[in-house]
Amino acid sequence: MKIAILDDWFDTVRGLACFGKLAGHDVTVFHDHTDDEDELASRLADAEALVLIRERTAMGGSLLARLPKLKLISQRSVYPHIDIQACNRQGVIVSSSQHEGTPSYAAAELTFGLILAAQRQIPQQVASLKAGRWQMGVGRTLRGRTLGIFGYGRIGTAVGGYARAFGMPVKVWAREASRARAAADGYELAASKAELFATSDVLTLHMRLVPATRRIVTTADLALMQPDALIVNTSRAGLIEPGALVAALKAGRPGAAAVDVFETEPLRDVADPLLALPNVIATPHIGYVTVEEWELQFADIFDQILAYAAGAAINVVNPHALAR
Repeated sequence: MKIAILDDWFDTVRGLACFGKLAGHDVTVFHDHTDDEDELASRLADAEALVLIRERTAMGGSLLARLPKLKLISQRSVYPHIDIQACNRQGVIVSSSQHEGTPSYAAAELTFGLILAAQRQIPQQVASLKAGRWQMGVGRTLRGRTLGIFGYGRIGTAVGGYARAFGMPVKVWAREASRARAAADGYELAASKAELFATSDVLTLHMRLVPATRRIVTTADLALMQPDALIVNTSRAGLIEPGALVAALKAGRPGAAAVDVFETEPLRDVADPLLALPNVIATPHIGYVTVEEWELQFADIFDQILAYAAGAAINVVNPHALAR
C-alpha cells in the first residue's frame, strides 16, 4: 500500500521500533505542516492509507473529495478533525483505537511537571542561575494546597493520583458520572463549577474538546480565581473562551498559567499575547510526545493499517464506509 504520514515534525516515526511493522509498504513521511488544501491534495494524491498524528491536520469534506485513491485513515483517539460523513460517502474507512481504560500517562506527567515548574519558578530560576544572578525569588510548596480538577476522565484520574502523592487535597467538578467516580476514589466534589474556580489553589483542565465543552471556561470563571492561583491547560486551548486567559492574567486573577496547548498550532509567533506574559509557562504541545507514548500509539496505528491490508479492518469508527 501507498501510505502517507503527515506532520511528523522531527522525523520521529521512522526511528520507532514499531515502524518496522510497515516493512514492504511504500511509506512517505511529511515533516512540515500545511493547512493549504491544494498542497495537501497534491501531497496525498496517490495515498491509499493516511496516518494522522492526533489533530494536527483537519480532513474536511472538500479535501477528501480530492483524494479518490484514499481508502483508509488510521490514527488514535478522538477524531473531531475528520469529516466522518464525507468519509462515509467516499468509502474511506477511519480506524482509530480509543484505548479504553488507558490514559496518556505522558500527558498526566507533563501536567504535574508544569504545576511543579510554575509553583517553584523552575524556568525562571534556571535562567537566573545561567545569567549569574543566583536565586530570583521564592516559590510555593504544593503540599496542603488544593488541586482542582475540571473534568475527571482518564488523564484527570491519573493527575489526581499524583496530587495525592504530593499531599494535595483534590477537589473535582465534572459531569455527573465522572463526579461519581471521583467520589468513589475518595476525592471531594465541588458544589459547583464556580466553587471549583474560587477555591482551587491550582486548577487543571482535563476534558475533550467537543461542542459541549468548547469555551466552557469563561471570563467570569477565571475572575473567581484567587490572585495566587495557577491554572493549567494540557487538554485543548478551545476549552477556554478566546482571549479570556490573557485578559484574566493581566487582571491578576488567576496569578499564573501553565499551558501546553494553543488556538493555533504549531505556534511560532514569539509576539503571541499569551507567550509575552511573564506569569505564563508554556510548552509546545508535548503532553503526549514521548518515545514510550509514541511507540504505544503508533503500534496501534500501524496495526490498523496491517489489518486493513489483510482485509479485516479493526477499530472502525464509521462502519457505513465498509458497505461502499
